[in-house]
Amino acid sequence: MARHLDLQLLRAFVTIAESESFTRAAAQLGLSQPAVSLQMRKLEALLDRRLFDRGHGGVALTVQGGDLLPQARRLLALNDEVLAGLRETEVEGDVHLGAPEDLATTHLPRIIGRFAQAHPRVRLSVVCDFTANLMTALAQGRLDVALVKREPAPGGSPEGVFTERLVWVARDAYQFAQRPLPLVIAPSPDAYRSRALAALQAGEISFRDAFVSPSLAGQQAAVRAGLGVAAVPATLAPADLVIDAGDLPRLGEVEIALLFARGRQTGAAELLARDVREVMSRTSV
Repeated sequence: MARHLDLQLLRAFVTIAESESFTRAAAQLGLSQPAVSLQMRKLEALLDRRLFDRGHGGVALTVQGGDLLPQARRLLALNDEVLAGLRETEVEGDVHLGAPEDLATTHLPRIIGRFAQAHPRVRLSVVCDFTANLMTALAQGRLDVALVKREPAPGGSPEGVFTERLVWVARDAYQFAQRPLPLVIAPSPDAYRSRALAALQAGEISFRDAFVSPSLAGQQAAVRAGLGVAAVPATLAPADLVIDAGDLPRLGEVEIALLFARGRQTGAAELLARDVREVMSRTSV
């Protein structure tokens, strides 16, 4: 039994196992099919184990191959993590991030602090705005990456970070039954405003704008003052406010997605996106 494993052979092994084909694995690795077959013969000889059953129906892992697969994945992940860490210390430049105010207020301090400490040579700037305006800024190249609110995609999407459940909140429970319903709400084109109005219209519930402000802090102050009812993410519902128990239509969920501007997936932007995902994916409710 060999005392040293060849990571190149292990990467070929994992690629074959995941693609279930020597031919597809060769294409993914940028090698010829005979070269990949030779690598597997070397690895099997090195380990003195048969790793694949090759038949007319394709390629299948042997019992020994199945035992090796999770271990090989761990070794490759550690290798890639070490190399990525070495490359990260060299990253520099500018990166421009966009986010809605509520997400910026709650999550960005941790993201920015973590990113700035790990990558001191990167100049980070942040813009807080409505999702519609952030999408325009992305399209125009004024942002590199942005967090946006949107309708959840069926079956999920690769850009999705998490889904946020919306709830109605008020200072006092009786306010949910008031008609017309007094709303504390952001101006158009806010995504939560659109969801709230659509739910009320579908439920044929009359309403009026009691307080309009783009500021999350301003809206919360207005609700605490008893001016009306607001639609907020469940994770941001203040403990001193009452959550509707069923007097109003359900608001459903909004997906928080992380989008890149076309052609702006630089090393700095990729690293920032990774930190955003790691911090925010722990918040799903």
